[in-house]
Amino acid sequence: MALHPSRTWRVLVVLLLIGGLVVGMMWWLQRQLIYFPDASAVPQAGDVIEGGRDVTLHTDDGLALGAWFVPAAPGPGATDRRMAVLVAPGNGGNRAGRVGLAEELRREGLAVLLVDYRGYGGNPGSPSEDGLARDARAAADALEGLGYPPERTIYFGESLGSGVVAALQTRRPPAGMVLRSPFTELTDVGARHYPWLPVRRLLTDRFPVTDHLAESDVPLTVVYGDRDSVVPTELSARVADEAPALVERVVFAGADHNDAVMFGPRVADAVARLADEVG
Repeated sequence: MALHPSRTWRVLVVLLLIGGLVVGMMWWLQRQLIYFPDASAVPQAGDVIEGGRDVTLHTDDGLALGAWFVPAAPGPGATDRRMAVLVAPGNGGNRAGRVGLAEELRREGLAVLLVDYRGYGGNPGSPSEDGLARDARAAADALEGLGYPPERTIYFGESLGSGVVAALQTRRPPAGMVLRSPFTELTDVGARHYPWLPVRRLLTDRFPVTDHLAESDVPLTVVYGDRDSVVPTELSARVADEAPALVERVVFAGADHNDAVMFGPRVADAVARLADEVG
């Protein structure tokens, strides 16, 4: 039985209203779908990592953010590379979850700054693309004050952090940069996870990694797993393919986004190789 034309229009109007409501809610809540901070306070650095100390990052919009600085601790036969790694984390957790990575890096003779963005790890504020860019600039300022200017620093961007350091290097180019599980642009990730939504029109925080790298001459290493369920592997591969100054591509067979290997010694080895290349 065919629907009466007026009833058909009523059905279409209801469907359009529901669709508009869903899209509107997704736009309103989009940052809650991007950022997953662990806002709980973290312990003092010295309580969780040998030699670690608490530092404060001062942003240009007036926030004071907690971070941890860890000096290099070369292992047997290793030497202090006299460089620091600025670790810009992904969108979840807080710096306490990156202690293992910091330990691996310091064993390679690298100092480490573990950053927490605004809204993470007991820090004030709420995360946004602009806010994270300000936080990263404050982190670079803090490292310079500790004796590690950009030319003696490796930027390490993890997932969402790849967008943060890709933007930072356009203003303060470092000695080198490592992007772990990077994406081309956040909208490309969103379009894969929400194909039924007009993500490219809705998303306000875009983190355009490849655009920021297009004219960069900063030596770059790209690290990713070939079974990534969060950032599609082909997006990380495209970042490496399109990078003008690629030094090394490191692909972990069978590795997903948050597998242990992505925070372990093989990643630290890749950072150390880049430090030797540019040091």
